Amino acid sequence: MPRSQLSGTRIRALRKARNFSQADLARLAGISPSYLNLIEHNRRRAGPSLLTAIAEVLNIPEQTLAEGAEDALLEVLRASAATAEAGIVPELDRLEEFVGRFPGWAGHLGALAERVEAQDRMIERLSERMAHDPNLSAALHEIVSAVTAVQSTAAILNDSGELDPEWSAKFHANVHADSQRLARAAEALVAYLDASGEEAGPAAPQEELESWLARHGNHLAAIEEPDPPDLAELTEGQAELASHAAREMARAWLLQAHADARDLPLAPLLAALRAMLASAAGFRPDALAEVLDVPMDRLFRRLATLPETRDLPRFGLVECDGSGTLTQRHPIDGFALPRFGGACPLWPLYQALATPLRPLSALIEFPGRPAPRFLAFARAEPIRPAGFQAPVVLRASMLLVPATPAILGAVPPSLPQFEVGSNCRICPRLACVARREPSIVAR
Repeated sequence: MPRSQLSGTRIRALRKARNFSQADLARLAGISPSYLNLIEHNRRRAGPSLLTAIAEVLNIPEQTLAEGAEDALLEVLRASAATAEAGIVPELDRLEEFVGRFPGWAGHLGALAERVEAQDRMIERLSERMAHDPNLSAALHEIVSAVTAVQSTAAILNDSGELDPEWSAKFHANVHADSQRLARAAEALVAYLDASGEEAGPAAPQEELESWLARHGNHLAAIEEPDPPDLAELTEGQAELASHAAREMARAWLLQAHADARDLPLAPLLAALRAMLASAAGFRPDALAEVLDVPMDRLFRRLATLPETRDLPRFGLVECDGSGTLTQRHPIDGFALPRFGGACPLWPLYQALATPLRPLSALIEFPGRPAPRFLAFARAEPIRPAGFQAPVVLRASMLLVPATPAILGAVPPSLPQFEVGSNCRICPRLACVARREPSIVAR
């Protein structure tokens, strides 16, 4: 059943749920029963004024009957159907009919599916935190150390019988000191967990910087101005930039972003990007860089820091140095970035380090329900002049964009496709050829 014809099905289901006869609803809405019958069987479309009248009679919000009102719910239910257990085959061809005839049940199942997805994401975040969070690990180590010290001293006092008063006083003083140490460690752990909410609080200057950028949508208007940004005004007193190191990193980011904006202004970039996406070729950053006459890494950074607009996709960006350490991260929905530890070695980002100056592209898929797919572009290049006696300092960049039809365009058959993850510790792909340690979330 075409989605645009679901209004009639919803009207019939809601009318019956409220014990209205077809004749009564038609009379109260000011139309004939025969015309209402055609509407309910999706043979006629109800205009906006008629939908308003029917909604008033049925005492429901008008948007409940509006065409397209079920779009988000349909997407949620389709995603949920993709995770069905083996042997269960949801009837996707009747999904729109189900939503139209049973909107209450459909909404309930959609809410449950979203709740399951949210809990899965929470489990993944907590699993990664338990496995890698250095602050949590240090706090637990301090508690275990204090408990062990108290236990050892108590065992001496219990097993040694009569002790010299001087030694007994020393042991009791040790128990008192270690118990205070234990109490302080426990209070610090509770405070850390309370302050961090669902996700662990910033554990490094890099995370402070990312929190600050996330609050600004990875774009600050000041970088688009002709004059350099006021670094002190933009970074001092910011709640996320708690450490001196984070503020220094934020200032370096602002200077780099301003230089990128100066050499690649926003207006021509947006015009060229929209023209490319409107064509059948899809998104090709190499062609875009050639049109705009800018280096690839500069184009990547500008795309990842574009102001959010409805007609353009969101771009993600990851940069790393030659050691593989992530030095810049602009995530997008569905692209799971590791908070601690190394990232997935199958990312094109790391493949690019093996062949500097050679651009790579691939279609990558992350674990999920449904599995998020991205078109990835990566390139590594030296950032210091190379000499016969100087070490090569490399930086690799990877741009990601959701793999929608407009982005993919005419995808070449030779485009590599990979299943990737965030990092091995929290990746459920057990058969991965690059796995370096067991997963703690394997199913």
